[in-house]
Amino acid sequence: MSNNTFTPGPTSHTVRAADGRLLTVPSGWVLLPPGDAALTRRVKAAGDHWVVAEKKGRKVFSRGIWTAATTIESIRAALEAERSTEGFAKRKEADARRREKAQAEYVEDFFSAVVTFLAFHPSHAELAQRLASAVTQHATPVGSGTVARTKRIPVEQRAEAAVIAWMRHQTTGYDSLVIPREKGKRREVRRMLAQRSKELLAQYRQAEVAGKHCPLQRALLGSATALSEL
Repeated sequence: MSNNTFTPGPTSHTVRAADGRLLTVPSGWVLLPPGDAALTRRVKAAGDHWVVAEKKGRKVFSRGIWTAATTIESIRAALEAERSTEGFAKRKEADARRREKAQAEYVEDFFSAVVTFLAFHPSHAELAQRLASAVTQHATPVGSGTVARTKRIPVEQRAEAAVIAWMRHQTTGYDSLVIPREKGKRREVRRMLAQRSKELLAQYRQAEVAGKHCPLQRALLGSATALSEL
């Protein structure tokens, strides 16, 4: 934690430093909530400020930035003036088109990576396409928070992890399991279910036919039915 990053204090105008000290927010400061990235960047660059963040589990959530109210007001006014220009509107539209293009390309690349990971026997090619489509639709939307959106690992590993995660929720009873609140128990259950999913996938890499009672085929049938009802 940097020297200007804090966690929320016990009251609305206090923060807690990394060393445990409780600090009162300076007079004239207000909390700028998260949500406007451009405004946040400019406020941080403008001078003294306190960043407030809170860790929950493995994730860190921004709670906003404390700084002088006058600083926020002047920067917000300047930003609004910029955003009202025709040039800004054109840039925003161009940025949106670039993001849409990049997203479409990523979805295509991810779908291909999933199909490659599955490596189903040619006799199961249609099933591979359906599974890859289901996984891709679930995992790739921007902001979904799935493993497919991380850049920390190669797309091939993202594809494998996304398939296993999809199968854990769709082809096993994981979501209804009552798992003891013991350290490492949930990870152990996930490893066990992942192994089952891999064994099931291995069947389709051969010319074997799992049959109509296969949990994978039932899950894909359910997904197709749900989509047709939309």
